[in-house]
Amino acid sequence: MASLSRNGVRDRSSSRARSDAVETEAGALSRAQRPVAIVDIGSNSVRLVAYVGLHRALTPIFNEKAMCGLGRGVVTTGRLPEDAIRKALQALRRFRALCEIMEIDDIEVIATAAARDAVNGAAFLTAASEAIGREISLLSGRREAELSALGVISAIHEPDGVVGDLGGGSLELIDLHGGAMGEGVTLPLGGLALMDAASRSTRQAARIARKAIEDALPLQRLKGRAFYAVGGTWRALARLHMRQRNYPLDMMHNYRIPTSDAAEFASLLERVDSEALADIAAVSTARRPLLAYGAIVLDEVIRKARPKEIVISAAGVREGLLYERLTPAERAADPLVAAARELERAMARAPGYGDDLIAWTDALFSSSGLQETEEEVRLRHAACFLSDVSWRAHPDYRANQAMNVIANSAFVAVDHPGRAFLALVAVLRHAGPDSEGALPVRGLMSPRLLERARVLSAALRVGYLLSAAMPGVLPLTPLVASDGRLILSLPGEFADLVSERLASRCKALGRLIGAEAVIEATASVV
Repeated sequence: MASLSRNGVRDRSSSRARSDAVETEAGALSRAQRPVAIVDIGSNSVRLVAYVGLHRALTPIFNEKAMCGLGRGVVTTGRLPEDAIRKALQALRRFRALCEIMEIDDIEVIATAAARDAVNGAAFLTAASEAIGREISLLSGRREAELSALGVISAIHEPDGVVGDLGGGSLELIDLHGGAMGEGVTLPLGGLALMDAASRSTRQAARIARKAIEDALPLQRLKGRAFYAVGGTWRALARLHMRQRNYPLDMMHNYRIPTSDAAEFASLLERVDSEALADIAAVSTARRPLLAYGAIVLDEVIRKARPKEIVISAAGVREGLLYERLTPAERAADPLVAAARELERAMARAPGYGDDLIAWTDALFSSSGLQETEEEVRLRHAACFLSDVSWRAHPDYRANQAMNVIANSAFVAVDHPGRAFLALVAVLRHAGPDSEGALPVRGLMSPRLLERARVLSAALRVGYLLSAAMPGVLPLTPLVASDGRLILSLPGEFADLVSERLASRCKALGRLIGAEAVIEATASVV
């Protein structure tokens, strides 16, 4: 078992280095197949999240929280409330039983600001460790900031900005640039702590927040960059914002709010009783009292640093802990493509077809002159893996199934326009180009991305008629553009695949890329 450092954090650096040195492919596979769980004892909630395994793209299998309010009153009394302790211990005993039911042995338990700051925190952690049956890592503020940053790195593609993790007891800030973490700070601005310190006065809370944020070093480097908002209160704020906009996706992760819009909305939440707000039912009752204090902190961050935009991250400390345990090679993998591949393995009729589609469309796009950015390439590759995940639905409903599965999947490292692209490609692959106009997600995409979705979906429709979504055919039936022609080559063994429907789909694709479609079939040998 790893030892505890003086600040209460397990020291895994030496054991992790030894593990990385001896990691084998078979060992990594075995590790990825075993479920893993994180128990997070926070200032506001105590949460259990269990995952299928230790993957680059994490897949939760169980997620439950108990709103215990351990941090309530710590600022004024210095102690964790007795009723909150009872609730937390009851939740931990339940989580222990659930982990036994799920046969999860790999369980990490962490505690944050409330247990760190309270005079009875050590006694609580002793009782909590007995309740959960595991050693508990008490995170320092710096460690909490680091793990939040790693969580954002794990779940947002190439983040650049400042991570702000707002809990019930504290706000952690840390700079991210080029995948490297800068200096982090922790401030006593968590929702419960700020509410107590201000005696529930929002005006006083604004003064406290402004003073605490004034000299925060990470914010001095934020201007014109993204602010990555982590934590349940900020997610609740963003959900309310999303509902009031009638936003076409119900997906919190990577939801982006322009700075001016965020400042205006935060100001509204500061002034108005949350219960009077439209769509307040989207926010849990336990979270509502903290909305104004989360809005105050966000407003002060915006006033101080003028970020380019606010980006909501559903990943934070828990995901950072697991990301930290991956090998360097595993960390380097693209989590979006990895998640799409996993979905193909679970739901496609013939896993492996997506790899064929990737190589086949690589040749088509490179020969057609349709230049792609790095981001467009990774989206196209993910879309290839997702092209057949709704095949089990009735043919009339495969497009709807594809939209529901892909638009709402727990993908990370993709923004909302990219998520809309993936969903639209799958819909058009099944329903055809005439289905585009009825899809609300269409409005999230740029004209260029919309055009790429049309081209890719048209190519996938050709590929399906050639292969019946079975691997092994597309490598032998190349589709390339040359000298103003779109040429589909069918060797003798596949010459009988020629049909009017195939020719029609080739022509439709040719029109989209400005080329004349030609099928060159070698006569079959009988």
